[in-house]
Amino acid sequence: MAKIIFSQEGLSPFQQLLGHNKYVLEKWSSLEECFFNSNTFTTELKEEVRRTLAFNNGCQYCMARGKPSDGITDSKILIATKIADIVSKNQPISDEYFNKLKKEFTDNEISELLALICFITASQRFGALLDLQPSCPI
Repeated sequence: MAKIIFSQEGLSPFQQLLGHNKYVLEKWSSLEECFFNSNTFTTELKEEVRRTLAFNNGCQYCMARGKPSDGITDSKILIATKIADIVSKNQPISDEYFNKLKKEFTDNEISELLALICFITASQRFGALLDLQPSCPI
């Protein structure tokens, strides 16, 4: 059971926890929509980044949607998930990995990828802080 009660705002358990402040929920959901509707990255890349982060951020609700995939061969997904792993462990991105990132992505893509990683991390840490579980009833 989550550590606070669910609000009446929002469609998912996550949104109902955030929905205690309707304005924050609206803006948060708008930014989430912006990231996940962006065509900059494939759906697969975004999902693998999300999965990587879920297990490092300790969000049970997010982990229930699947573990990171084994055997990824796409070079963009490999470096994106490695960067997500580094960032979610609060480690600096070494010059070596930043150079690998720059070989695969433009500056615009790097900016969006890092913003996506930070946004997902914030969402997952919020869920973890409030002990959001995969089976939370709403």
